[in-house]
Amino acid sequence: MEGNINTAAEVKLNGLHGNAQAINHQTWRERLKSYRRTPGSLLLFLLVGLAALVTAAMLIFLVGYILVNGVPYLTPELFSWTYTSDNCSVVPAMINTLLMTLLSLLVAVPLGVLSAVYLVEYAKKGNRLVKVIRVTAETLTGIPSIVYGLFGMLFFVSALKWGYSLLAGACTLSIMILPVILRTTEEALLSVPDSFREGSFGLGAGKLRTVFRIVLPPAVPGILSGIILATGRIVGETAALIYTAGSVAKVPSGVFGSARTLAVHMYNLSNEGLHVNQAYATAVVLLAVVILINLISSRLARRIAGS
Repeated sequence: MEGNINTAAEVKLNGLHGNAQAINHQTWRERLKSYRRTPGSLLLFLLVGLAALVTAAMLIFLVGYILVNGVPYLTPELFSWTYTSDNCSVVPAMINTLLMTLLSLLVAVPLGVLSAVYLVEYAKKGNRLVKVIRVTAETLTGIPSIVYGLFGMLFFVSALKWGYSLLAGACTLSIMILPVILRTTEEALLSVPDSFREGSFGLGAGKLRTVFRIVLPPAVPGILSGIILATGRIVGETAALIYTAGSVAKVPSGVFGSARTLAVHMYNLSNEGLHVNQAYATAVVLLAVVILINLISSRLARRIAGS
């Protein structure tokens, strides 16, 4: 009896879903009739479609321009283990980019996530400190990267006497990406329904257990989105690293050694004017690295969301 009831309910739900799809689906003739009645909708549709086409065309043009000018110069010498003025190897820069990204995220992610947890879960509503932190984070997001580079040079390089080093560059970049991680994590936590928290408290769970076992798991995809944005900014940053990490084209022996990332490597090659073709090839490698990072992060986010 119960199985028949469930089957009937499923059939009814499927029928309602099919009817909803049929109602929402419109043919081109029906759309044209509606556009004749409301010319403003047609104008908006054309503007939106034009904007999408222009954006896609610009993206395709930029990627195609980089590939056309860079792919022919992806020679085996470009991927040598050691850099020389003849081969302009990108391997040390790739390793330095990976190290810089890991160190920066290691500093910024815990601070950003925990700060967002405090703002959403622990701080009282209407607290002035919360407003100050949010305004400060939004202000830091809009500061040019060259300002971060000058700050890092004055504080980490000169005041702390770290010199041009991997650690100085990573700390500077962590300050730069901290507002992005904080704001995206905060929005991800705010998107979790309050019923989750109320249900956890109703079952006798404490505040800490509720936050880390109930609230954070649904917010992980949003948090990873912020981390992806921060990673893209780290990989493509140049100005801040020139003043803090230096431009030595080799893998440092420690965190206090100077390191050149892919973006800085590409800038130096193009700035010298002697290796412009290798600079385009480096741009292709940088583009591939960014795409690979985004694909891995997106797949990880979908897997976590599915689990």
